[in-house]
Order: sequence, then C-alpha cells, then structure tokens
Amino acid sequence: MTNVTIITGASRGIGAAAAKLCADAGHAVCVNYQASAEKAEAVVAEIVAAGGKAIAVQANTANEADVMRLFDTAQAKLGAISGLVNNAGVHGPRGRLDDLSVAEIEDVLDVNVLGCFLCAREAVKRMSTKHGGQGGAIVNISSGAATAGGPNDGILYAASKGAVNSLTIGLAQEVAGEGIRVNTVAPGLTETDMPGEKLKTLGPGLPMGRPGQPIEVAEAIVWLLTDKASYVSGANLRVGGGKP
Repeated sequence: MTNVTIITGASRGIGAAAAKLCADAGHAVCVNYQASAEKAEAVVAEIVAAGGKAIAVQANTANEADVMRLFDTAQAKLGAISGLVNNAGVHGPRGRLDDLSVAEIEDVLDVNVLGCFLCAREAVKRMSTKHGGQGGAIVNISSGAATAGGPNDGILYAASKGAVNSLTIGLAQEVAGEGIRVNTVAPGLTETDMPGEKLKTLGPGLPMGRPGQPIEVAEAIVWLLTDKASYVSGANLRVGGGKP
C-alpha cells in the first residue's frame, strides 16, 4: 500500500522540504497551500520530475469546509490517507501582548490552533481503525517558542504552539489503540522566510552557531511518519541546533 501524506502549508520552507523528502521516501504527497499556487505547483513539478506522485490542493486550513475538501480531494486522487503533517502556520504580529488587537489574536489562533485541530480531526476520521481506516501517523509542527514563551516578541505565537503541544500529548493517547501515532517536531531558528538580517544576527548565538535548514527539520518529520518510529507517539522532537 502506497503511503499518502497531506502536508499543509507545503508551498515553501519546511513544508516544501518535507513534501519532497516524503516523495523521495515513496509517499504520494498532497501539497496544500492557501495562496501561493505557483510555488505549490513548482514543488509538485519537482516531485513528478523525480518520478514521484504529487498534487497541489488549495485550502485555508482554518476553514472547515476547505479542510474537508482538502482531505476528500487527496483521498480521491491519491488513495487512502496514511499521514498528515500539520505544518501550516503564521507568526503574527511581533511585539507585546498589550499591543495586540482581537483580530490579530483570532487570525493567529485560527491558523495555528483551529486549523491544526480540524486537520487532525479529519485525519483521524480517515486513518483510525475505529472508523475503518488502516492507521497512520500525524506530525504536528510546533516551535521552541512554546516553552520559551516569546516575551516582547511573539507571546501569541508561542501560546498557539503550546496548544499544538498539548494537542499532540492528548491525541496521541486517544488514538494509540487505533493504529495512529501522533508526534510533534519543534524547529528552532530555521532559514525559511525570516529576513536574512535577523538570521545573521540570531544564528551565531545558537549552540551550533548557525540557523537550521528546512531539510534538517524535514528529516525529523519524515522519520516520524515511517515505521522506523513505530513505537514513538506523544513525543516532541526538538530540532533546534542545541538550543532547548
């Protein structure tokens, strides 16, 4: 049976790296995106050119109807879903809590928390043996900010990722007897869309002296999706260059 994996927010950065690595490992991959259609199609084209199977599906993961359409489309075109990488996320405004508006708070929580819950719910409905599925794996993407707290810079983002960590802990126990493993990967400073100046400033202060690369985070994600991690569930795998 071919592994079929949905990766949210996979048009760039860690999501795109995970999509390509999953395809290299033999997965049929659904590359989800919200707005970057051209980038998502480029990821698909690269996978197909290398002999893999992939499709791009637009969906706002904070919208229930979109999420259901995402899963239905992936299953119809690729086969039974066996994996989910909950990668879609936004940082939101930088600054103090007392400067945040209700709209800004809702925007971040909608994508980072509600979206993660909706996608995990639909994955469980399709993968759980309780629902007639064949089992599978969910990898939620968190951040070291969840434990650092993000004071004066990203407390909202940090709190949203704390919710992701709690989701992993609880859901892993709920579905462990139904053939589904649920884990978290918590990247540290990674060379994605963050301004290069900030990477240059913060990178040397890390124990390894540099930011991580998306592929280094992707390696952890794909390992957790495979049978090599068959007894790993409820874990939070930190990929942070030595920083707790």
